[in-house]
Amino acid sequence: MVISMEKLSHLDENGAAVMVDVTDKRVTSREAVASGRILMSEKAFNAVINGNVPKGDVLSAARIAGIMAAKRTSDIIPLCHPLPFTKCSVEFTADKSTCSISAKCTAKVEGKTGIEMEALTGVSAALLTIYDMCKAADRSMVITDVRLEYKSGGKSGVFRRDTDV
Repeated sequence: MVISMEKLSHLDENGAAVMVDVTDKRVTSREAVASGRILMSEKAFNAVINGNVPKGDVLSAARIAGIMAAKRTSDIIPLCHPLPFTKCSVEFTADKSTCSISAKCTAKVEGKTGIEMEALTGVSAALLTIYDMCKAADRSMVITDVRLEYKSGGKSGVFRRDTDV
């Protein structure tokens, strides 16, 4: 599949990377939800759920890490605009049958550009924090399925993945 350069908003007419000019865009309410999952051993899973990880409360630390990372997305993803969040949250769901923990990051802004990258960064940092805090118990953990589930606002309107958000 060939993508024309006109459709890539982060490239100028010469193909150079540029920050998108949002000066003339309208301010709208925008929201994005991203999700992901970490698979781990039963030992590591039980330690997280029972609060027995020596490094502390894994999910509380991961929640804070996810929110902090989302707010700092423009510092780590080239060409992202810094955004004035109106909301950011990270939630977890544990699944004993698969020894996995799913994370969901929701981010909202009143702005001229989308907040998808922030939600994706938030969920990624939350899952990485779980990995970091549990790696002594299980170095074979797998982070998987990081993806955008939903986005609203702006000219392109609503995107909703076919699965439940």
